[in-house]
Amino acid sequence: MKYILTDVEGTTTSISFVHNTLFPFAKERLKAYVAKKLNDTEVKNILMQTKKTALDENHKTLTDIEAADLLIHWIDTDRKHPALKALQGMIWEEGYKSGEIKGHVYEDVPKVLEAWKKQGLIMGVYSSGSVQAQKLIFEFSTEGNLKSFFKDNFDTEIGNKKEVSSYKNIVEQLKIPVEEILFLSDIKEELDAARTVGMKTIQLVRQHNVVTGDHATAKDFSEIKI
Repeated sequence: MKYILTDVEGTTTSISFVHNTLFPFAKERLKAYVAKKLNDTEVKNILMQTKKTALDENHKTLTDIEAADLLIHWIDTDRKHPALKALQGMIWEEGYKSGEIKGHVYEDVPKVLEAWKKQGLIMGVYSSGSVQAQKLIFEFSTEGNLKSFFKDNFDTEIGNKKEVSSYKNIVEQLKIPVEEILFLSDIKEELDAARTVGMKTIQLVRQHNVVTGDHATAKDFSEIKI
């Protein structure tokens, strides 16, 4: 094994942290943040993308305030829209840097990452959360700054996590023999897709309600044998 690719939510990080901490934090601050940054180029682009989606999907022309309302609705419906991801990342960055947020990482993770690093393994992240969000969770984590453990970060820009083509794209970018890559996730369908292209797979079963398939399983990182 040369490379370990890990999911975040449900694998290194609790699902509740994302839904009960990160999403509400962004939702509560979104309107004020947009109003404060209306002249910021990035925020202008985010609002423009949001308005374009509203026009394309619902034939509606939105004001800036209405676009902000739509972004809040997308948080409530957990829509993986690039504009929302970008804006959430900007809001979360302020929260992490101010100390209002600490990225949750399970206690078993850091020691195992350190052991893998000593073994010469290369590590990367593949999550539906944006690359920026991934880096923030690990840089400002409850277990210290873990960002340097990961050489690569992939998000849904490379493809949907349940699609086989996404893992093909990752293999092409990594230029590592596919059989030398291990993918860790709590989601059966993601693991199925990764295995289809030839990756090794282990399913993290941290909660009793995880739907398992026929992949090898581990209750935490300490049970993963490389």
